[in-house]
Amino acid sequence: MCIEFGREICGNLDAAESREWLVTNGIGSYASGTVAGVLTRRYHGLLVAALQPPLGRTLLLAKLDETVLYGTRSYSLNMNRWVDGVTSSHGYRHIERFSLEGTIPVWDFAIADALLEKRIWMQQGANTTYVQYTLRRATQPLKLTLKAMVNYRDYHGNTQSNGWQMSIEQVEQGICVTAYPGAVPLYLLSNQASVSPVHNWYYGFDLAIERYRGLSDKEDHLHAATFEVTLNPGEAIAFVASTHKQPDLNGEAALKHRQALEQKLIELWKFQRPFKAPDSPTWVNHLVLAANQFIVDRSVPENPYGKTIIAGYHWFGDWGRDTMISLPGLTLATNRSEIARSILRTFASHIDRGMLPNRFPDAGEIPEYNTVDATLWYFEAIRAYYNITKDDDLLIELFPVLADIINLHCRGTRYNIHLDSTDGLLYAGEMGVQLTWMDAKVGDWVVTPRIGKPIEVNALWYNALRTMAKFARYLSKPHQEYEAIADRAQVRFARFWNQETGCCYDVLDSPDGDDPSVRPNQIFAVSLAESPLTLVQQKGVVDVCGQVLLTSHGLRSLSFDHPQYQGKYGGNQYQRDRAYHQGSVWGWLLGPFVLAHLRVYKNPTQARQFLQPMANHLTAHGLGSLSEIFDGDAPMTPRGCIAQAWTVAEVLRAWLATEGKTL
Repeated sequence: MCIEFGREICGNLDAAESREWLVTNGIGSYASGTVAGVLTRRYHGLLVAALQPPLGRTLLLAKLDETVLYGTRSYSLNMNRWVDGVTSSHGYRHIERFSLEGTIPVWDFAIADALLEKRIWMQQGANTTYVQYTLRRATQPLKLTLKAMVNYRDYHGNTQSNGWQMSIEQVEQGICVTAYPGAVPLYLLSNQASVSPVHNWYYGFDLAIERYRGLSDKEDHLHAATFEVTLNPGEAIAFVASTHKQPDLNGEAALKHRQALEQKLIELWKFQRPFKAPDSPTWVNHLVLAANQFIVDRSVPENPYGKTIIAGYHWFGDWGRDTMISLPGLTLATNRSEIARSILRTFASHIDRGMLPNRFPDAGEIPEYNTVDATLWYFEAIRAYYNITKDDDLLIELFPVLADIINLHCRGTRYNIHLDSTDGLLYAGEMGVQLTWMDAKVGDWVVTPRIGKPIEVNALWYNALRTMAKFARYLSKPHQEYEAIADRAQVRFARFWNQETGCCYDVLDSPDGDDPSVRPNQIFAVSLAESPLTLVQQKGVVDVCGQVLLTSHGLRSLSFDHPQYQGKYGGNQYQRDRAYHQGSVWGWLLGPFVLAHLRVYKNPTQARQFLQPMANHLTAHGLGSLSEIFDGDAPMTPRGCIAQAWTVAEVLRAWLATEGKTL
């Protein structure tokens, strides 16, 4: 499946502005926008640079407004929407074709008998964006003029200029913009175009998606320079935005480097797949490239070449839970086990009191540890890694860390996380703290507190104990204690079975008793490598989830017949977070459902059919990637992040499992 649109999408503003593209650079930076070219989010920009990789993301270059002179007529190729409701320069009407070449967005603008191609990519490992224009067809020269709109703010914020005076200095082949003394300079360069420095604020860009999200919906950007160049038929020019003083201005060479990187990723994927398996469909190959967009550098003293995973674009950083859930699908399924190894070692250095960090704050403060499940997903990530690599050296290195985690969980650690001596199940939670993946919180209100014994936490605990016993045997270490704790947990796990509903309680021993809400968390008691449920119970869980939670794009976070079910996601933070885990569909849960279905029904063809709708979704929101969440009600409109790591990861992992290769 080729991701390609003609005028039926490109010429329809609603359709074109709802489809967003994304390119990344492997250190946390990105560029992103809409097919139409209009800004709709505060997170859009041509260079959002991670100034403290992988975080400290800062909007530097918002957009380039293009105008062309061809013959005697002028054509605006850009589009802007203003806070007074006025739209200007409807450049999307000239887009004849949009496509993704790998992850590179490509536009073809039809201008009379001329065809001007535009493409955008980033240099791997550098805060450098390339915007290349090529005159593919023409009967005479074409003059291209670009207005560079710059900014300098945290990517979560917005700018009201208020007389802000930036320093704009003309340098060889371009300009250098310094927002204020001590700010990181932005270089806008081209080795062919003429440049004229400007300092002119454009006020009141309208950000429609931010308004939908209940946030500030207007912004100012600074017109810092105008570039001009005349192209003859067949000629190309690259404009480069960079925090580096002397980036490579050879656009053709830089493009070949990006294309070679993406081709290598596809080759690695092909090598990983089962012998004699048919070629994977093109949409799966798109996901392999999307997987790479989340893998970024995170240097730590113990591992200066460390890696981590960005949870989602545009607004998430690296979260411990998301990283461990995503690791098998993003790295092991794609045949990049060396990256998995680096991530596992990176996070080992941040374990504290037997807990993995929940997240690393954008501002670089001390990591937060408000999670009960991230640490248990760490065991599962190591299990999957060892299953693929048989890396005894890493297992020997990490075994003492894992043993300490088990010991501290048995004795007790933060947030009242401890092993209940009366039944061998893991208890977690305190008032006012959200510890599971259902972690929405508005002010002091925890939407789904789930204090007690959540089912997925105890499924993960059981899985970790069985995994630990196997690791101990591999290393000829005592394993009996892990087996004994696991045996007891398995026996008492029967408490989760709700005979009345034919599936599992979501939480046991909560302040309000046992919670019978039908939620997707029970699917992990079937999908994980070690299941504490009987075969009959496993089938019951899969069948109930399939009846009341399953949609085309994942599982609802709460059954649609529950009185607190919310079928639409949107509005201000209170409204959004109220729906976040109370009915919204989560794409990443489709993977565990497919694995559980495969385990119960042993029908790979049928299991794979559940993944097929994701192929169409690749063309609908974040192009070439998979969304974070969807409305619980039809037509399950995509919401949240346009590209979510664990959604991509779990779909890839499940696809591989349907081909007979389980991680």
